Amino acid sequence: MSIKGRIFGTVVGAAGLAAAAGAVGIARQNRIIGNRAAGERVEFGELRSPRRVVVSDDAVDLHVEIDDPADFGAPAPADDDLTLVFVHGYSLNLDCWHFQRAAYRGQVRTVFYDQRSHGRSGRSDEDHCTIEQLGHDLRRVIEDTVPGRCVVVGHSMGGMSVISLAEHHPDLFGDKVLGAALISTTAGGLDPGRILFPMLPLGLGGRFVGRAVRTLDRGHRVVDLARSWGHAVADVFTDRYAFGTDEVPVSYVEFVYSMLNATPFAVVADFYPAFATLDNFDHLEALSRVPTAIICGTEDKITSVGHSRKLHSRIPGSSLLECEGAGHMVVLERHKEVTAELDDLISLAQAGAAR
Repeated sequence: MSIKGRIFGTVVGAAGLAAAAGAVGIARQNRIIGNRAAGERVEFGELRSPRRVVVSDDAVDLHVEIDDPADFGAPAPADDDLTLVFVHGYSLNLDCWHFQRAAYRGQVRTVFYDQRSHGRSGRSDEDHCTIEQLGHDLRRVIEDTVPGRCVVVGHSMGGMSVISLAEHHPDLFGDKVLGAALISTTAGGLDPGRILFPMLPLGLGGRFVGRAVRTLDRGHRVVDLARSWGHAVADVFTDRYAFGTDEVPVSYVEFVYSMLNATPFAVVADFYPAFATLDNFDHLEALSRVPTAIICGTEDKITSVGHSRKLHSRIPGSSLLECEGAGHMVVLERHKEVTAELDDLISLAQAGAAR
């Protein structure tokens, strides 16, 4: 394989990083079930709403889009109706929630935002590219965009952001935040090689990977150019490490590739150290106060299913959905199963709000 292929293959290894409900919740859930295939009728990246900006504590502009049911022909929600807040993963952007966004349009008020330095959000200072800061950012998004109560849904690094929110702002849980979903994520113990260098033996992680990232970051413009050259190689690695054992449509692979390729390598390098030091398994207590759904594919090569099982064991009352054969991008690969699990979570949160 050529050097440009090896560089790009290295980079694309980052795959981003209800029974309790009453009749009202069940009726709403049935409406949502009928809408789960909506995303299949819309091209990836075409679901848009007017841009809003939430300014973080350190003055980074966060790009936010809100889908209000009233904008899609449904009655306007009351201020105390639930809002869903979606938080994307490493090297991705808010478009990764394509199927969930399509399913809930006109049904529930939903908020999507690009994490700092990702997508359309402003660039962060390297020192603030931390999981703790992402938790503070999520708090600011909730403060500015959620009039009532909410359910927070995080994938990969977005799940880490939700856990950070629970650690640093536990008072929100059970009050403002009535439910949480942790998808393909972890609270620690992650070999950084699984995030960035999944094609290398695990024994080559740690300091070796860190040195490689720092070296590549110094020439990040060349790396970005090489990434744009290596499209065919990218497709192979994206398919292998983002998805599971079942064949997925080529359009899914191309979509994930486009998001990864749009993230500058300097941003990849800025966040990389945060994964090596992540250790939040002792800070999950707030999540036990609300319904928490944990979802993962059994063939996830980035945050393996063992991480989700450990989260489940550490969060009393949580549920665990293991999608057999699915990979890290389970939100795309098994979107109907994921959305069904979110339906149940919403119903449980609604039941809690009614008490």
